[in-house]
Amino acid sequence: MAVTLETAQARITLRPDLGAGLTGFDIRRGGEWLPVFRRVDAATAHPFALSNIVLLPFSGRVSGGGFSFDGSFHALPRNMETERYPLHGNAFSLPWTTTDHSADRITLRLAAEGPGPFRYDAVLTFRLLGAGLEMAMTVTNRAAMRLPYGAGFHPWFVRDPDTTLTAPARNVWLEHDDHLPRAHEPVEGHPDMDFNRPLRLPPRWINAWFDGWDGRARIDWPSRGIAAEVTASEALRQYVVFSPAGDADFFCFEPVSHPVDAFNLPGPPAAHGLRVLEPGESLAVTSSVAIL
Repeated sequence: MAVTLETAQARITLRPDLGAGLTGFDIRRGGEWLPVFRRVDAATAHPFALSNIVLLPFSGRVSGGGFSFDGSFHALPRNMETERYPLHGNAFSLPWTTTDHSADRITLRLAAEGPGPFRYDAVLTFRLLGAGLEMAMTVTNRAAMRLPYGAGFHPWFVRDPDTTLTAPARNVWLEHDDHLPRAHEPVEGHPDMDFNRPLRLPPRWINAWFDGWDGRARIDWPSRGIAAEVTASEALRQYVVFSPAGDADFFCFEPVSHPVDAFNLPGPPAAHGLRVLEPGESLAVTSSVAIL
């Protein structure tokens, strides 16, 4: 069942039963509601048809059937019929329990068994702040072993022909046809993805991961007369940009902790942004969208 939070300036609708995903985030301007995240059917049954999902206990795809850590191989099952690899963990598809609910704030909890070796508790809070939205999430390792964890937020923003993105970064990860990492290169070598300056999104498929981000980005919708500042906490200093085509009516700007397949990239997990949590240890992340 969908739940709506609404104030004089902003509203969200979410589905606690479907990964605590959002089906809309709107702001009020001039007596009407303008979408910031894409609006979708509140009764949708598919997580990837939502307006925002949460990413736990990892973001992106994981190759090789799992990952090795501390001398053991941990298998991860595929979790989507249409996907070749495990994708985005499992928090986005599980039912969450609402523990607190007011006009401008809702808190939800999840106790997850899996995927693979992961056992974790999570707390998620959405809060309306003026015409903005704050998303805060904490994950606690409940497994009997230490494990590398990742996290992130995956919103689908409205995209107009004149939408621009500013999100300073140093490097970009390019993808293979199967969406696993192909190369890690300076972003200056890819002018149509160099968001160090205000830039319209490429008029083509883009699914790339950026690092060297300072945790602040800006999205402008000139034809709507609004802009948004996206901020992310220290643990989320990478981001993903996804949009399938130049005429798409959405794009994803995802603050995340690590690149795709970070478990299997050369070097220790922490070298790529994963956080190794001891049993009982927690990781907290936040991201906010402030309307300017």
